[in-house]
Amino acid sequence: MPTVMVFAPVPQLTVTIEQPGDTPELHVHPGGQGIWQARMCAGLGADVTLCAAVGGEIGDVVATLMRREHIEVRTVQRQNGSGWYVHDRRDGSRDTVAEYAGDQLGRHDLDELYSTTLAEGLRADVSILSGPAAPDVVPAEVYRRLAADLGTHGSRVVADLSGDNLGAVLDGGVAFLKVSHEELIDDGIAGDDSDKSLTAAAHELCERGAGSVLISRADRPGIALLDGTAYLVDMPALQVVEHRGAGDSMSAAVATVLARGGDLEEAVRTGAAAGALNVTRHGLGTGHSDAIHELAARVGLTPIR
Repeated sequence: MPTVMVFAPVPQLTVTIEQPGDTPELHVHPGGQGIWQARMCAGLGADVTLCAAVGGEIGDVVATLMRREHIEVRTVQRQNGSGWYVHDRRDGSRDTVAEYAGDQLGRHDLDELYSTTLAEGLRADVSILSGPAAPDVVPAEVYRRLAADLGTHGSRVVADLSGDNLGAVLDGGVAFLKVSHEELIDDGIAGDDSDKSLTAAAHELCERGAGSVLISRADRPGIALLDGTAYLVDMPALQVVEHRGAGDSMSAAVATVLARGGDLEEAVRTGAAAGALNVTRHGLGTGHSDAIHELAARVGLTPIR
């Protein structure tokens, strides 16, 4: 069984109110990018270990809920409280009632979490570095150090980050980078969402430290740069229920395929299929593996000339 370590430094408690019929429903889950990625990896058959810091009453609830997922959880007790959000979806759209990203991790919290993450990452076939809910919660330098230390000692690192965290992980070196076109434009790496601009951005990312790159582009074909060759990634078109979490499912599926020894093209096809399927579901980081495998056969990879 392939093994994947997910660095999810500050998971959140997510509370969502929905009303599919006459009666409102309350859904309470652990959430955040790393949680959704770990969930997808497990659904695709990986043995997943998630490393996180939790604290306060919210942290106790998050830790309990995480252990109900089909993953192994390694938690560090942090000095300050964990983050949370409350969303209202009763009218079909997602409205934020209130949210809090969580307190910044302290030095002792970071030391303990780093050691735990490094140990678990060195045991795993692939390590995923996921981002916090807000950029100031975890110092970017932590991502550079983890990418460098894990990569130096043989663990393949997959990252899905933006901003300072993206720059840091590139400085450390990353085997596979997944990023959205919006993030590249916001970070000033791409000028627009054209094929030419995003292909140039992918080459720049590889020059800066990424082994391979996958750029998602909403409802248009993505861009992949694999072993120096650029491709258009034509993803299956499906009816959208919830667009959030598609990118996390993509990076998680890529990591799972790489962990079991698959090649880069298979990883990208599976990632594109997982992202496409996720938008058809309310649950983030979810999707039946058989549907993902069927959709993967329908993902087109066209070399960009």
